[in-house]
Amino acid sequence: MKIVVCVKYVPDAQGDRRFAADHTVDREGVDGILSELDEYAVEQALQVAEAAGGESTVTVVTVGPQAAETAVKKSLQMGADAGVHVVDDALHGSDAFATSLVLATAIAGLEPDLVLTGMASTDAGMSVVPAMVAARLGLPQVTFAGSLTIDGATLTTTRDGDTSTEVITSTLPALVSVTDQINDPRYPSFKGIMAAKKKPVTTLTLADLGVDASQVGAGAAWTAVDAVVARPPRAAGQRVSDDGTGGSQLVAYLVAHKLV
Repeated sequence: MKIVVCVKYVPDAQGDRRFAADHTVDREGVDGILSELDEYAVEQALQVAEAAGGESTVTVVTVGPQAAETAVKKSLQMGADAGVHVVDDALHGSDAFATSLVLATAIAGLEPDLVLTGMASTDAGMSVVPAMVAARLGLPQVTFAGSLTIDGATLTTTRDGDTSTEVITSTLPALVSVTDQINDPRYPSFKGIMAAKKKPVTTLTLADLGVDASQVGAGAAWTAVDAVVARPPRAAGQRVSDDGTGGSQLVAYLVAHKLV
């Protein structure tokens, strides 16, 4: 079974995330990592491959700047077999629509039986790229999967809602986005870290994929950030000195602010 996982290089959520002067995400002045939500997709791919046995392979695909090789490297250390990194200066400023075009084109050449993604990226959080990639590839899609099993050419997933759990089946090949409830991603072992250094990573440009540069980048984006306003500093709270009327003051405050 050929399994492909889409992974993304994102600014570390624990760092000082910000926008650059052109209103795109600043990826130069902030440490980047493999999107935490994509780790669940990588882990699920590894579990599916291990269960399928035989000649099953897991290939991760990313689109991003040179530093995005960090996301590929982490995936290989976890256990993926190979990586594909699409890097091109013309990609800067690409929106979800353009990103899905490049991902779908790169994935099509791999002819996968299963494509896995996280449920969203931790920087944009739009959750639309999986559906766009599936549409471009002509694959059935199952999103927000909380579990995944495969029996022959049929996959079964569950999706937990507010009032019920849906059980969804699909034929392979298919694309599935998984939630952070589906598994517990493994930590790279020392053996995995060393083995990753010998695993193949293919670097591709837009020209290699046959994608015209006019179809990507800020100039082709359907959406754009018009303005960025910094979050205002947190205001000082109101301190109450309890002189025996603290409870009454608290109630009065809650009532005044319609909190009770």
